[in-house]
Amino acid sequence: MRERDQYAPAVHINLNVRGKQQSATLEINERARKLRNEGRTVYNFGLGQSPFPVASPVVEELKRHAHEKDYLPVRGLPALQDAVARFHNRKEGTQYSAEDIMIGPGSKELMFILQLAYYGDLLIPTPSWVSYSPQASIIGRNIHWLPTHGYHNWHLMPETLEDFCKKDPEHPRLLILNYPANPTGKTYVLDELKKLAQIARKYRIILLSDEIYGELNYNGKHVSIARFYPEGTIISSGLSKWCGAGGWRLGTFAFPRGLRWLRDAMAVIASETYTSTSAPIQFAAIRAFDGGPEIENYLQHSRKVLRTLARQIHERLQSNGAIVTEPKGAFYIFPDFSPFRESLNRRGISTSKELCRRLLDETGVAALPGSAFGRPPEELTVRMAFVDFDGEAALRDSAEQNNGRGHNRVFVQKHFGHILKGIDTMNEWLLG
Repeated sequence: MRERDQYAPAVHINLNVRGKQQSATLEINERARKLRNEGRTVYNFGLGQSPFPVASPVVEELKRHAHEKDYLPVRGLPALQDAVARFHNRKEGTQYSAEDIMIGPGSKELMFILQLAYYGDLLIPTPSWVSYSPQASIIGRNIHWLPTHGYHNWHLMPETLEDFCKKDPEHPRLLILNYPANPTGKTYVLDELKKLAQIARKYRIILLSDEIYGELNYNGKHVSIARFYPEGTIISSGLSKWCGAGGWRLGTFAFPRGLRWLRDAMAVIASETYTSTSAPIQFAAIRAFDGGPEIENYLQHSRKVLRTLARQIHERLQSNGAIVTEPKGAFYIFPDFSPFRESLNRRGISTSKELCRRLLDETGVAALPGSAFGRPPEELTVRMAFVDFDGEAALRDSAEQNNGRGHNRVFVQKHFGHILKGIDTMNEWLLG
C-alpha cells in the first residue's frame, strides 16, 4: 500500500460532504484551462470572474499598506466597517453604523458561517448561484427550492413565497435573494421588491440580500430590498465583482440592529476559524468603499462595456432561436435551448449537463448546465459568463471614446471578437 493511502480505509468523512463534487464553476474553468494547454481553441463562458482590473486607486492604497501585519478585530477593521456603513447609507439611504458591519474573507465565507449560526431552513429561488445549496447541505440545513420562470424574468414572485410560507407560518427561515443575479443577469424592479418585503415581514423571514453585483447594474440605479425591509435584511457585498478583486477575498455583511445577536454568533465562529481578514486588503478596501470620482468613472465604464457586450450576445442568441431574456446587470446570461430539443435528442442530448459536455468537447465552448443552478436536469438551460476579454484595454478605450452613446462596431470587434465568435460557433452547432 502506498504511504499516502495507508489511512484511507479508516477515514470517516462527514456524511454531508461525502460524494460532493468540486464547485461547478471551478471545475469547468480547470477543464477549459486544460484544453487550452493542449492547444485547443476554447471559448470560456464558465467561471464568473470580473474581467476588469482592480480600480487603480485601490491598488495604490494596497501598496501603501503592504506592511500591515497585525491581526485585526474579528469583525473587521473599524475604519473599514465605517466606510462600508457610509457606502450603504450613501447608496441606499439606510442608517447603518460601523457596529452593524462584519468583514470576512469573501462573502462566500460569511454566507457559510451565517448558516452555521442560524438554525432556520434555507429558501433558494431557482436558478441560483451554485454554492448556496451545497453550503447548506454541508452544514445539514433543510433546503427548499422556490420555483421561478423565464417568462417572469426568473424572478421570485411574491405569491410563490407566500404560498410556501403560509403552510407553516411560524417556522424560522432564511431566504437568499441575489440581484443582479448569477446566473441570469436579471434584477428586480421596485414594485417586486416592495411586495417581497411585505411577505418577508409577514412571516419574519431573515432575508440575505446578495448584492455583490449591485454596482454593476447597467443603469447604475441598483436598489436594495433593505429599503423596504430594513429590520430583517442582511446586505451582502464585497470587492470581488464590482471592484474586480475576486482573489483579494474580502466580503461584507451589513446587519440591521435587531439582528446583532446573529452578527455576534457569526463573530464567535469566525474567531475559531479564520480569525480575521487580511490586514493590507482591509486597509485598501476603505478606498474602494469611500468611492469618489475615480471609482465612479471606473464603474461607469465597467457598466457601459458590459451592457454593450450583453446586448450583442442577447441579440445573437435570440435571433438563432434560443429563449433568452436580456441581462440588466452583472456579466451573465441564461439561455434556454429547449427550441432545439428535438434535434439535440437525435444527437443523444437530453439534459443540460450532457449539452454542456458535448458543447465543450465538440466546439470548445465552455458553459455551465442549468442543473448546476438548481434547475431540472432535463431543462436545456445554460449559464454563460461573458468575461473572457481584456477588461483593462476595454475600459481604457471606453474612456477614450466617451461619447455618451454606445460603443461602435470597431470597439465591439476589437474587444469582444473572441467571445462573439464563441457564440456564433455555438449557434452553428445547435443548428447542425
